[in-house]
Amino acid sequence: MCALLNGKSIASSMGFTAVDGLVMGSRCGSLDPGVLLFLMDELKMDARALERLLYKESGLLGVSGISSDMRALSESSDPRAAEAIELFVYRIGRELGSLAAALGGIDAIVFTAGIGEHSAPVRAAICRAAAWLGVELDEAANNAGGPRISTPASRCAAWVIPTNEELTIARHCLALLNQNNSKECNDEQHA
Repeated sequence: MCALLNGKSIASSMGFTAVDGLVMGSRCGSLDPGVLLFLMDELKMDARALERLLYKESGLLGVSGISSDMRALSESSDPRAAEAIELFVYRIGRELGSLAAALGGIDAIVFTAGIGEHSAPVRAAICRAAAWLGVELDEAANNAGGPRISTPASRCAAWVIPTNEELTIARHCLALLNQNNSKECNDEQHA
């Protein structure tokens, strides 16, 4: 999650790596460092075993024991799947509070990417958890996929906006290449 002000990131749920912050498909999210010491002392886990656990065997997969895929968890009747989804929504609610504090309040919540774009039940649960921020969910709009999923009277708007990360990465790479080519041309002209 990211708090944006005038198009610039002010705060993010990630830390030094993407393993921090939110519970993800197979990543643990925020974790008390004491857990690592416990795992090293009690279970004799080394750095590679901890890395595998934190990045590949935790998160939604680790909590549910079923899958790292929200679609599979949403379709499952196993109570562990519901627990994983509940944890995911709870952690988003906590991070949202932190990011709202960093901004001094928020105007809108934007859902994007896989879960944000495609899981109406998860969006609904997150919006219910964000009611204290003034989010009023329009159930019909949410079930239709938006783009606006909050009521017109909502103090904080909620939106579903599709993302295309690959295109954005490609555009940034092209800009860097063009910048480097311009610099090289200028260096050659001044040599």
